[in-house]
Amino acid sequence: MQAPLKTGELARAAGVNVETIRFYERKGLLPEPPRRSSGYREYPIGAVRRIRFIQRAKSLGFTLREIKGLLELRVDPDTTCDVVRERATEKIADVRQKIADLRKIEKALRKLTDSCSGNGPKETCPILVHLETFQESSL
Repeated sequence: MQAPLKTGELARAAGVNVETIRFYERKGLLPEPPRRSSGYREYPIGAVRRIRFIQRAKSLGFTLREIKGLLELRVDPDTTCDVVRERATEKIADVRQKIADLRKIEKALRKLTDSCSGNGPKETCPILVHLETFQESSL
């Protein structure tokens, strides 16, 4: 059995900074560990895997709340792979919606930049004028 890790050791092993560990504890993603008599926290070696899990889930676009739910599913004996798959499928739908929203933003920005010659005073810049007078129906 490996010895427990101090906060700095855990951070190095997981590839994050100490503040990230404290943040995950505050958010309930990482259980607060017991302390030594000296006051140092003692993290089990499994905390490294948990932090890496959180980091990978974040890189796939899961929110901290969603990650907390995934971590809960991981330890729930009644959870099936189908339940986890459903969460991932929901995330795919969320990502597709974000992509659609980004495409609309790109189209609107392209329209704005196409309307601006780049010449003239800033007071008449169509981009600035649009941003000051924007209405949803104007795009």
